[in-house]
Amino acid sequence: MVPSFRGSRRCHAAGPHCGQPKRGVVGKPTKHGVSQLALQSGKPQYFRLLIIGIAIAKLEPGSTIQGAHMAQDLVSLDELIGDVSAEDMRAELSSGGGGCSSKGCGSNARPEDMPEEVWAKIKDHPCYSEEAHHYFARMHVAVAPACNIQCNYCNRKYDCANESRPGVVSEKLTPDQALRKVITVANEVPQLSVLGIAGPGDACYDWKKTKATFEAVSKAIPDIKLCISTNGLALPDHVTELERMNVDHVTITINMVDPEIGAKIYPWIFYNHKRYTGIEAARILHERQMLGLEMLTARGILTKVNSVMIPGINDEHLKVVNAEVKKRGAFLHNIMPLISDPAHGTHFGLTGQRGPTHAELKSLQDACAGGANLMRHCRQCRADAVGLLGEDRGQEFTLDQLPEEISYDPAKREAYREVVARERGDHVAAKSAAVAELKSLAERPLLIAIATKGGGRINQHFGHAREFQVYEAGLTGVSFVGHRRIEDAYCQGGFGEDATLDSVIKSLAGVDAVLCSKIGDCPKKDLAAAGITVTDAYAFEYIEAAIATFYAAEVSAPPRALSA
Repeated sequence: MVPSFRGSRRCHAAGPHCGQPKRGVVGKPTKHGVSQLALQSGKPQYFRLLIIGIAIAKLEPGSTIQGAHMAQDLVSLDELIGDVSAEDMRAELSSGGGGCSSKGCGSNARPEDMPEEVWAKIKDHPCYSEEAHHYFARMHVAVAPACNIQCNYCNRKYDCANESRPGVVSEKLTPDQALRKVITVANEVPQLSVLGIAGPGDACYDWKKTKATFEAVSKAIPDIKLCISTNGLALPDHVTELERMNVDHVTITINMVDPEIGAKIYPWIFYNHKRYTGIEAARILHERQMLGLEMLTARGILTKVNSVMIPGINDEHLKVVNAEVKKRGAFLHNIMPLISDPAHGTHFGLTGQRGPTHAELKSLQDACAGGANLMRHCRQCRADAVGLLGEDRGQEFTLDQLPEEISYDPAKREAYREVVARERGDHVAAKSAAVAELKSLAERPLLIAIATKGGGRINQHFGHAREFQVYEAGLTGVSFVGHRRIEDAYCQGGFGEDATLDSVIKSLAGVDAVLCSKIGDCPKKDLAAAGITVTDAYAFEYIEAAIATFYAAEVSAPPRALSA
């Protein structure tokens, strides 16, 4: 037996091989001839095949994966590192695996109160649909480095692989380089549905590069959704061209509708060949943002408004912002926490301006309920992010790994969408049943954190999670309320670190329970001591269905089972 000692203890949670150091990271050739990192561990790791594009688990709706059935329905990640063909996906689909057999399965994922034309725009967009973010990936290309405003929370870094926040990139791209990267990713990542340009400067101010990139990509991959993020100052000048290029998703960062508050956030703007400062700068920016939003709404282009919550400056004011952007037709309002760290070199970071706590952020979001629809699943992505929300595969697709010549093959992406349509039908049915069950229980709500790698299922080991998705379960059903980012996974190289677990517990403050696919006895006891219940009894089940079952069991248990 390996002794447990503070600072370096082995994880014995997941089978006979767990507790052995991982063998390291090795290169593995991919279809396009570059070296892709493939994690080789001392034990097989099991994930739902849907996560990489195949739904192979043969489950009847409402059934669960348990014990002896698991080895039959799941396969090792090592088997999935190589090529997976579209033919394999379709063969599995035609054999009846991965969901129901109804020809129209998946169509019922559309909310009843949403027009069909709006659903068609958002159903595959991971940022505009919380449901879609379980299945679809986005990528950002860093072709727009120039910016026309200065924000006190921003310090754009062009050569940084170690930070995950807006404005940070590892390398800038030309439109031609961006095209090669997008095609490479589309051939390798079947979940890809959206191409966004989010800087690292402003996509509308650096318009020539933005336009050239979109035109080249839409010609090569006609079905990919195009999306931009902008501060809004130059937006009104390009709305007509955005409409012509079929860009139907635009994000505007709007942090104020009161110039006096704006002057505390923006030191200067550059507009019409002149630099403005103070309240005048904030007034011009506000007027241009509102004009741009109204123009987009008039053309049927969906707009998401991002707002950075800055305690003591605009936190209470964001309630007013929410009402004003709703009045002008914003589709979503995404209230994000200020990322403030002196190491980032921002004005707010260097002057000690703090970001909000998880509780403060949730309280503000809850206060805005009933106004513009809220996005709560944002990950504040880098300007070169690639992959599902919550993961970043950008380092697999750096310029030195891209082929000089490449052509687009749509087969994998097309087959993946067929698979997802089936899985979505089952997922929506499970979620509806969960909501119905919870409405019959009149108890206080619980916050429940989920370890997931995507697909709408509980499919990640507690020790491997770098973030937890947080849901609220109560009388009104199950609702996604946010995520908790973990700087370092607890279990690394086969070891669990006490200091890291302390950090995880701190990140989970206010959470009542954690559902994961596996966890060891040591971290489970430490979490219990901190008042957090953890269970792996719902491994690989749909998130909402598992939460409903867990909640029903908790509210019928003695009071001690519920944390304060």
